[in-house]
Amino acid sequence: MSDDSPKSKGGRARAIALSPERRREIARNSAASRWAAAAAIPKAEFGSDQSPLKIGDIELDCFVLNNSLRVISQRGMFRGLGVTRGGPREDMKPDEGGAELPRFATQNWIFKHLSSDLTMALRNPILFSAPGAPRGLGYPATILPEICDAILAARAAGDTTERQDGIVARAEELIRAFARVGIIALVDEATGYQEYRARDELQKILAAYVSPELLPWTQRFPQNFYAELHRVRGWNYAPGSNKRNHYIGKLTNELIYKQLPDGVLDELRAKNPVDFEKKRRKNLHYRYLTEEVGDPHLQKQIIAVTTLLSVSDDWTEFTRLFCKKFKPQAGDLFALPPPPSEDDA
Repeated sequence: MSDDSPKSKGGRARAIALSPERRREIARNSAASRWAAAAAIPKAEFGSDQSPLKIGDIELDCFVLNNSLRVISQRGMFRGLGVTRGGPREDMKPDEGGAELPRFATQNWIFKHLSSDLTMALRNPILFSAPGAPRGLGYPATILPEICDAILAARAAGDTTERQDGIVARAEELIRAFARVGIIALVDEATGYQEYRARDELQKILAAYVSPELLPWTQRFPQNFYAELHRVRGWNYAPGSNKRNHYIGKLTNELIYKQLPDGVLDELRAKNPVDFEKKRRKNLHYRYLTEEVGDPHLQKQIIAVTTLLSVSDDWTEFTRLFCKKFKPQAGDLFALPPPPSEDDA
């Protein structure tokens, strides 16, 4: 359309008629829309095309986005598989409004071996921003094994020819690597995300288990837990007595609190330190557990351990059953010396 068209002339006339304030408002709104659109695009926080994932002689550009999604760039995926990039053949173009499949996925030898979910994923690559490139396209890393499976299924069905031998060989190499280590773990290692993930996931676990506020006191450990624990140890037990020897406290940590996710007991100890003047903690650990996750897990652990205690004839049988079910760290439970005499119990 030329600049002299009626539509163009009308647009210029409307712009001239607008007041300066209205033009500035329109400009601000346009800028805000552009910023909002840019903010909606996920960003690659880990990984770059300078440090690809290497599997044999195959290199894949992979990233971890700020929503924790692991992606392989579209270009890197096609290059790694050794397949043709570009749009589909004319006879495979989608209906109006549909998305295009990559050219290799429209070829007869592979197309019929693609699942509907995989086809949908290939039609809808993920737009993201990466270092050195304001826009990039990628796919969830988890679809690469599915593509490899489809390639090998095509070979098994006799649908490949010598032209696809290189693609088939790459698919086999990738599948063997994925059988040894999951694709997510490979991407995390290549991008450096694994170290951040460990810290981030620990914080998520602690947030789920440890409450920022002290919960009201209620009875969490039933009397039969202590009664059965004393019985298998061969100690005297006084029903209703709150007196506990130091060894009972250590056993409670080993049998119950240490079986919660790693880091939870350390966080509880940090929030509930020992008062050295009184030689005890101010509160009970379980009062710092969350009502939604931490406390229910504690209750399940207490029930499970009490059940094992109740079916055990002695400490030796209990420890065998406990280790079989929970697989505690070597030495943690049994390196603790018993109290010097039964009276201490």
